[in-house]
Amino acid sequence: MVDTSSKRDIRKLKLDELKEYFGQIGEKPFRAQQVYEWLWNKSAKTFDQMTNLSVGLREKLKEHFVINHIKVDKMQRSEDGTIKNAVMLHDGLIVESVLIPTEKRITACVSSQVGCSLACAFCATAKLKRQRNLSADEIYDQVVAIKEQAEMFFGRPLTNIVFMGMGEPLLNYANVTTAIEKITSQKGLGLATKRITLSTVGITKMIMKMADDGVRFNLAVSLHSAVDKTRSAIMPINDSNSLDELADALRYWYQKTKRKVTYEYVVWKGINDTEEHAKALLKFAKVIPSKVNLIEYNPIDDGEFQQASEASLNMYMHLLESNGITTRIRKSRGKDIDAACGQLANKG
Repeated sequence: MVDTSSKRDIRKLKLDELKEYFGQIGEKPFRAQQVYEWLWNKSAKTFDQMTNLSVGLREKLKEHFVINHIKVDKMQRSEDGTIKNAVMLHDGLIVESVLIPTEKRITACVSSQVGCSLACAFCATAKLKRQRNLSADEIYDQVVAIKEQAEMFFGRPLTNIVFMGMGEPLLNYANVTTAIEKITSQKGLGLATKRITLSTVGITKMIMKMADDGVRFNLAVSLHSAVDKTRSAIMPINDSNSLDELADALRYWYQKTKRKVTYEYVVWKGINDTEEHAKALLKFAKVIPSKVNLIEYNPIDDGEFQQASEASLNMYMHLLESNGITTRIRKSRGKDIDAACGQLANKG
């Protein structure tokens, strides 16, 4: 087995650095453009796929570089068509990504970290310790794998991407935004930025940084309670990023971007299923223009959290809609293979 530990992943090089490298080995600069196109536009997994390079040049690249591409280690298909991938990284760690098909779209739900450090009580991923951030390339590769599956199994293109998999994307901000740049570039996958949604538990300083950076993708906030005491009990991040601070960050976001936020909100029996909680959500939803997704809860085995009654959901729905907040109840997909929201935990 060839030792690749001393070789650099060629995808860490920017186009200018590739041109510099090819100049140093006496090759024309256009070779850099060819390799860059193979890596990002054509998603090459090996140097041997780069058929417009000479065999000698490909061998030279193999001597000095690797392509640390992900591998779909295991794929599960749900009764509803959802596909869950166990994705093996170059160092043997595993994350999960999900293809979610509906009549009008195919969405890739991708991970940004191996595990998570935020300890949300209702989320299976939170029970895994955070081991590391994913690189931009590893994030990009998850999207490519799902794009290929969409075409193979459904004969349709990938239409949307959500950063709602394992990890908190705003705690891996540089790599996530670099991946999004590659995904949306015409030299990459060419997906429209408006088709991408980043979901956060509400890291306030990073929401403000996104606004300052002028990002073009959509923002969703995993809220689940607009009552500080309740939110802190189920989401410890609320102790350091309170609802008041979150509201201020979102006002800043809207002032800079003029774009709505989506609140993701699960209603649980005995936790937030009262009119008091619904009214608190309504008040918070009016901080800036927003819409609310009421999400069906997906159990994670411990029984502490249970789906609220249909009457409670309808109470929320009526209160929000009658006060002008666009609201929908989002049915979960892929529950039978633990691929639904909050269930990603590398059980295999």
